[in-house]
Amino acid sequence: MTQNKYLFPFMMITSLFFMWGFVHNLDPVLIPHLKRSFSLSTLQASLVDSAVFIAYFVMALPAGFLLKKFGYKTGIIIGLAFFALGSFLFIPAADTQLYSFFLAALFIIACGLTILETAANPYASLLGPAETATFRLNFAQTFNGLAATLAPVIGVKVILIQGLSDGELSTMTAPARAVALASEASSVKGPYLVLGCIILVIAVIFMFLKLPEIKEEEKEIGEKKGVWHALRHKHLSWAVTAQFFYVGAQVCVFSFFILYATKAAGIDQQTAGKYAGYGMGLAFLIGRVIGTFLMKFIRAELLLVIYAVICVLLSASAMFTSGYVALFSVIGIAFFMSIMFPTIFSLGIKDLGADTKLGSSLIIMSIVGGAILPPVMGYISDVTHDIQIGYIVPLICFAVVFLFGFTGHKVVPRHKI
Repeated sequence: MTQNKYLFPFMMITSLFFMWGFVHNLDPVLIPHLKRSFSLSTLQASLVDSAVFIAYFVMALPAGFLLKKFGYKTGIIIGLAFFALGSFLFIPAADTQLYSFFLAALFIIACGLTILETAANPYASLLGPAETATFRLNFAQTFNGLAATLAPVIGVKVILIQGLSDGELSTMTAPARAVALASEASSVKGPYLVLGCIILVIAVIFMFLKLPEIKEEEKEIGEKKGVWHALRHKHLSWAVTAQFFYVGAQVCVFSFFILYATKAAGIDQQTAGKYAGYGMGLAFLIGRVIGTFLMKFIRAELLLVIYAVICVLLSASAMFTSGYVALFSVIGIAFFMSIMFPTIFSLGIKDLGADTKLGSSLIIMSIVGGAILPPVMGYISDVTHDIQIGYIVPLICFAVVFLFGFTGHKVVPRHKI
């Protein structure tokens, strides 16, 4: 899979996939938790995702330039520093009981994640033979799937605590109710303190770790390059678009799962949280493992097309069925969308040469879809009073991914650009 000299660096890079996967998959727990604590609408609660994914839009290009000037290792250490700082800010956020403070802390965490993902995704692709790059990136992303399994299960135990019932809260005076909800909101302090400490330890390890700096092939020396030059690659432009819609779909499916499950299947939040981990998360992990294996026999773009069609059908099922059929339709989406991010990414940066780092930044920048599309789904859910109708958003997103896999991934020869 990788040459021997790249094995340990590849292992450390893979650990980053787990860590950002873990913090991202705490968001489905944070959304119902903060929705209750601050008495938010579904649209307002979706701003948790907006705060996280708007950072990808703001920081993606600066992250790319940072990597180009200082290299992967420095970028990774800076990203981990932002990650730790944002985690520690959850403590004053809980103390002040300001929803905006929570959103600011999440934004800072996401700034760090943007730098980490901008570095780690291409680094995992480049640490070894080019012909196994997609397989290698999917393997690293498997640990992201492991985090998706563990984070919701742990999150519901340490964050989504069983507080007073709605009936009990309704009998309390406004000040007493505010105090009770504030106590519930403070449950985030311990978990994020521990998370921040772990990230600091990882940052120290990277400071002393010798990472080989991978040099992309520079074939057009002397020509001024920039964003528009990179976007002249048709398959990169398509990848940016496809990743925007894919990430929007993934965030909608994962972040609203607990709210969706309680409505569509009629289960409580604690049970829904377990389905989020052992159902959604485990399906995502197993899907990534099986998908990575299948890529040894099926071309990545063909597998992407097949999986996108299935996700469109499952999204329709999530809209119009109920009970456990609806619940397992959404869990099925997690299985089949599991290969999409790394596959779109690796196909998008294929044969970019000197534009690889900038192309990577642009694809990471497109993750802003996770900030824009969940509020759209939240708005539809609020207006229709039915979160299931909101699944029209993921359905459309997976249709775009299908188009990328069907035609958009094709590389135009450089002399034609």
